[in-house]
Amino acid sequence: MRTAPPASAGIDLAVARRVLRIEAQAVLDLVERVDERLSSAVEHLASCRGRVIVTGMGKSGIIARKIAATLSSTGTPAHFLHPAEAVHGDLGAVQPEDVVVPISQSGETPEVLRLVERIRRLGARIVALTGSPSSTLGRAADVTLDCGVSAEACPLNLAPTASTTAALAFGDALAMTLLVAKGFREEDFAHLHPGGQLGKRLLPVERLMRTGASLPCIDAGAPMSEVLRTMTEAGLGMTCVTAESGELAGVITDGDLRRRLAEPDDLLALTAADVMTRSPLTIAASALAVEALRLMEARRVTALIVVDDRLRIAGVVHLHDLWRTDLF
Repeated sequence: MRTAPPASAGIDLAVARRVLRIEAQAVLDLVERVDERLSSAVEHLASCRGRVIVTGMGKSGIIARKIAATLSSTGTPAHFLHPAEAVHGDLGAVQPEDVVVPISQSGETPEVLRLVERIRRLGARIVALTGSPSSTLGRAADVTLDCGVSAEACPLNLAPTASTTAALAFGDALAMTLLVAKGFREEDFAHLHPGGQLGKRLLPVERLMRTGASLPCIDAGAPMSEVLRTMTEAGLGMTCVTAESGELAGVITDGDLRRRLAEPDDLLALTAADVMTRSPLTIAASALAVEALRLMEARRVTALIVVDDRLRIAGVVHLHDLWRTDLF
């Protein structure tokens, strides 16, 4: 039997609340600094013919790694370059057509400034994130983004806390604005994230749909006895109905059967065409799994018929198919 942890006497939770308030305010203060400088930074990154090189020392280096990863995952080739290692041989990773994004709260970090000096000689453009726009780094950059804070969240005002949060937030704002400017889409995101939950959610429907023998499909003129057998064997609670031309004519679902049973007709004396719902919901094979789920939820259905541009049936995607692959 587990016992409750001992009371933590002397722990001042007001410190934690103060940290969160200061860091939240530091991010909010950045909103007023979103201006033409951010637009210019986005234009530099969007027109970059090489790669985006993000650099920083210490805690700023950790933030730089995250920003580089975010850029790479949203369609802008980027990588992190350690400034100290750069001036000891790794500078060869930077080419004139690259854009370098150095991060330094003070704007006077020696390792960063040595790197910036060589980058200026090389001719690569510089978009700086700094807490001091008038610093050496701020003056040397082609574009300088001000991510300064009035104070750190550290009670001693020493440990980088609010400043690193602000730099990370401004980096995210830059990356997301760039994403929209470049027209980056869910399909592009799926291409760059083939693994994990995000990758599964962004799989195309054609990777999940039922085809061949597992695809319930029947002719419009088929008797209801055959319809019922097909639906039972498939176990999807529905079957596609095809016209003589081979195109999709309609769909019969469990709901259609229940509604028809409430009428005086002899169900077994009817054909599929008598019972089917015409113009059923369809989706393209290239659509994403997440789009299929949205449509199912919005229209309260459990299956979608996958068709090509000529309304020929390619498959069926069922809600159970999404659940089985742990997409959501």
